[in-house]
Amino acid sequence: MANCDANFDLSAKRRSPPFNRSVTMRAEPAEKPCGGKPSFERAGSVKSIYSSIESFMPTGDSIKGKVRRLRSLFESAKPPSRGGADEAQTVAAHAPSKLKPAKSVDCGYDHGCSFRLPGTEDRIVVYFTSLRGVRRTFEDCYAVRMILRGFRVWVDERDVSMDSAYRKELLSVLGEKNVSLPQVFVGGKYVGGVDVIKQLYEVGELGKILERFPKRAPGFVCDCCGDARFVPCTNCSGSRKVFDEDEGALKRCLECNENGLIRCPDCCS
Repeated sequence: MANCDANFDLSAKRRSPPFNRSVTMRAEPAEKPCGGKPSFERAGSVKSIYSSIESFMPTGDSIKGKVRRLRSLFESAKPPSRGGADEAQTVAAHAPSKLKPAKSVDCGYDHGCSFRLPGTEDRIVVYFTSLRGVRRTFEDCYAVRMILRGFRVWVDERDVSMDSAYRKELLSVLGEKNVSLPQVFVGGKYVGGVDVIKQLYEVGELGKILERFPKRAPGFVCDCCGDARFVPCTNCSGSRKVFDEDEGALKRCLECNENGLIRCPDCCS
């Protein structure tokens, strides 16, 4: 019997759970040194915040007034500027403007420049180069040509790389030995280079200057030269030489330039 009782006690101990809920000890939260409530109690913290907010409000205030005062407590005002209004006005006054007004553009057309191109009072003339030897010069020439083509006006484009006579003509008009390209003349009057054209275009004055000139049809391309402005000489077929029957020898063709080209008779007449 003793052995049976011992076995029964051992089996009961094995089946019994290792922890008993009835005897589990619960640790009481430690109190603050000052005797107040624990910090993790939400009810107490919310009440303390609400009581601190109510201390800023006068008694008998309406609900809307309380809401406005709560918003004024939590909404911060805009930070003041570093330098103040006086410093901001000073910086704005000395800051360079991106676009100059039309009167301040250094344009020979507006100031009655003495440079004139005879025989071109009824047209727009652009001296440029189509060679890509100097990238900056080529890009400036291309930009001016595209700006003028955007207004769809007929432009007399004179490529100095295709005909050296145009370069000599430009130097004689401006009275200088070296001239940067492009250069623009409107109605026989000298306007300027790429910087002046871009400024006039940005401030909207270029369209007013060009409005009296005839317009081209949209997408117009010359069938004779393909907008190259030059074609091979019809007298010498671009060889620059012709046979003189009286003398029986070859002579230099006097109708074409140094490249054996002439101006297009359709679009440049």
